[in-house]
Formats: sequence, structure tokens, C-alpha cells
Amino acid sequence: MSTAGPLRPDAARVHVRAPGKVNVFLEVGRVMDDGYHELATAFQAVSLFEDVWATASDDFSVSVHGSVDTSGVPIDDRNLALRAARLLASKTGYKGGVHLEIRKGVPVAGGMGGGSADAAAALVACDALWDTRLTTTQLQGLAARLGADVPFALQGGTAIGTGRGDELSPALARGRFEWVFVTDGGGLSTPQVYAELDAHRERAQTDIAPAVRQPVVDPDVLHALRAGDPLRLAAALRNDLQVAAQNLRPDLVARIEEGERAGALAGIVSGSGPTTAFLCADAEAALDVRVALSASGHVALSAHGPVPGARVIP
Repeated sequence: MSTAGPLRPDAARVHVRAPGKVNVFLEVGRVMDDGYHELATAFQAVSLFEDVWATASDDFSVSVHGSVDTSGVPIDDRNLALRAARLLASKTGYKGGVHLEIRKGVPVAGGMGGGSADAAAALVACDALWDTRLTTTQLQGLAARLGADVPFALQGGTAIGTGRGDELSPALARGRFEWVFVTDGGGLSTPQVYAELDAHRERAQTDIAPAVRQPVVDPDVLHALRAGDPLRLAAALRNDLQVAAQNLRPDLVARIEEGERAGALAGIVSGSGPTTAFLCADAEAALDVRVALSASGHVALSAHGPVPGARVIP
């Protein structure tokens, strides 16, 4: 992450790019006292990006466009990037405002952290625009107040998340992992997916082990990332939310099977869904999978990881 140095007085516009993410592993524990589930997850930042331009203004406003469907993105105070800008102003005592222009490249409401990337980008952009000079630790603290995925969008790369997913530890990942993502017009509500997971576990409690109190990331995931081995990572992919997402959207089962038939090493629901992520052996295999899925009517996007977190674009 880079917050850049002080800007020239006439630099009234800052451009920041932040990545979407895929959870290559997500174990969901029991509900904690604060109402959230305890998580252990392995994030990888991928090359689907959100671009945010921050322009000096007397008040706070946001506009949104992009290469993905943005019709469901709010442009009022429900917008996470706008909330990030207001939070930074409140934290630092900044008296002006900002206009945020967001160009979205991460599927909306698809479990890939696009809104969190917007918030991370807004924090970095406003910090640079306003010359508020917060430290990385201070920005991470604000990010954690905005949402569990925002700290990772700031950090990028590959990381292990615990707690609500916002307590991060960097993870070593060698090489480049190739992904194909299939987006979907109908989003799944994250609270709805977690509620369905709880209900599924209640229904199946005689058949499955109870949720663990302290979830952990499978060591095979860490070994695969460290070795840069997509075959080994494919064997270790796991998302506890997948069964709930598939209960709510049974068509996701067939979609994952279709991607694997097209040549993906493995498919998984991304986060709380409904976007599906397919890990491929290499760039050539990813192209074949994307072409096959596109030919059957899906919106398929290629990306690779890991990539850096939110950073100023000169």
C-alpha cells in the first residue's frame, strides 16, 4: 500500500486503484457475542480492480460507472467509499469535502469485495488529497471500522484473516495463480447466506460436526501458496459458505461442474457468492475455460493473483 507523499497545492485530483479478492479458504466458526461469526480465511487479491478518483470539493458526493453492472450501487451515504471519506475527515478534523468518482471492475454484490476495495481506495485517495498523512496502521484501523474486508483491500497480496476476517497476517505466495470468475446478475445477501449456513448446520447437526469455535486455515493451503502450486491449491480450496449459497441458488452447483468440465482445476463460490471462481493450471488453460463458459452464455472474466493493495496511480 502506498499513500504517497504530500501533494503539490494544485494537485486537486488523486487516482487510487484497489483490487478485488477471492477467498481461497474460508472456515466459518460459531457466532460470537457481537453477532458475527468467527472466521479463518486465506485471501488473495486479484487483478479485477476498482479505480477511485478523489477531487477536492466543498461537500461529499460520489458517482459510479464501470465495466460491470453498477445499477445496484448506492450513491448516497450507504456507499462505503463515501462513508470512508467521511470517517477520515472526522478522524483528522478535515473541514472540506470530496467528490469520489468510482470506476468499477469488480462484480457488484458478488462476494469479491468490490465495495471494500472502493472504501480502501477512498481512504488512500483522501489521505493523499488532503495531506492528512495517516500511518498505515492508522488507515488499517479506520478500514476495520468500515468492514471486515476493507483492511485486506488496503494490504493486498495474500493474507490470512482471523476474527471477523479483519485481523490480518501476510502469507507468502510464490508465482502467479490464474483465475476465471463467472459473474451473476442476481446478488446474494451476505447476512442471508450466513443465516442459511446456521440453518443448514442446525438441520444437519446429526450428520455433520458442529462449527468449530476457533477456525484455522488448512496448512495445505499455506503450503500450496508458498510453493506456487495451483494443483495443490485446487485440492485444498474450501468455502464453508458454499453449501449455504448453493442452497439458496441451486444453479451454482451446475455452474461449478460446468467450469470444471471446461478444464478448471477446481471451482468454488467466491465469498458469500454468487460469483464463482475457477482456479486454472496456467494462463492458457484460463483462456480456454473463459472462452468455454462465455460460449455457453456466462459472463466470464480472467484475472490473476496476487496483486498489490490500494495504491496511488501517478
